[in-house]
Amino acid sequence: MGSRERIVSSARHLFATQGFHQTPMSELAVAAGVSVGQIYRLFTGKNAVIQAIVMEDAAAKMGELQTMNDSVKSERFSIEEGFVELARRALSKGDEALSFEIMAEAHRNADVADTIADLCRDFRRMIRELACVANPDLQENELEGAEELILAFMFGLGHRTLSRPRLSEDETARLTGRMILAAVRAL
Repeated sequence: MGSRERIVSSARHLFATQGFHQTPMSELAVAAGVSVGQIYRLFTGKNAVIQAIVMEDAAAKMGELQTMNDSVKSERFSIEEGFVELARRALSKGDEALSFEIMAEAHRNADVADTIADLCRDFRRMIRELACVANPDLQENELEGAEELILAFMFGLGHRTLSRPRLSEDETARLTGRMILAAVRAL
């Protein structure tokens, strides 16, 4: 693993456990086994490290979403199975603490917010494709609404553990996928 990868990996852990602003660059350097200078040679600052984390996670999610979209389009999955899988992926265990830390920083920092917004454009495009399969008669405004609904489900499902859910992840994914499909078809 190269220096850049060690820095990002160490930052994931430290930012999740201590917080973004409570993690000094010197501690990140020690955890990654690099000098502070090496961090600044590879990244312009902590914001750039957060952006690297966001980009890495988004690339993985985009690949998964593209595979799922392809499965729906080729009819290996029904559209309902596609929405259930979308819900299942949103539920999959990530690092909620890190996610909250990044979201909070995005509200304070325009560069981080812009990175997330840019990545969401690609998510929206793929979500729009699924919505069109579910309901080919959707008008532009309705497609925008479907995107918002599905993104809201994805963001919410990714942070549901704080609400002490009573349903299993599988049952939640199954029901959510069916509800998303029903909502998109009802438009």
